[in-house]
Amino acid sequence: QVQLVESGGGLVQPGESLTVSCKASKSIAISKTMAWYRQAPGKERVLVAVITNADRTDYADSVKGRFTISKDNTKNTVYLQMNGLKPEDTAVYYCNYQSYILSSYWGQGTQVTVAS
Repeated sequence: QVQLVESGGGLVQPGESLTVSCKASKSIAISKTMAWYRQAPGKERVLVAVITNADRTDYADSVKGRFTISKDNTKNTVYLQMNGLKPEDTAVYYCNYQSYILSSYWGQGTQVTVAS
């Protein structure tokens, strides 16, 4: 089992920046992928950004050029830096840990609200 704890969400104005963090209870260096998903009210949970064991990254088209995913294996922590936030980025952001044996773990989520 892997426990994931997200933090750093909050209320920001459009155009501002915010970084959310996800700390894992076990080593993320042996994960297959770490990812951030988000779920807006009334919508499905969707992938925002993913980083592989080899540090390759990929992003949803809607956040490319604005969001950056990174990880610190020494701290077992994954980050999502979000710049140029828009109201449509408002959602609960969830961290996901995918192991090589295809076990998948989720955090409890952190709310990000973008409003003026």
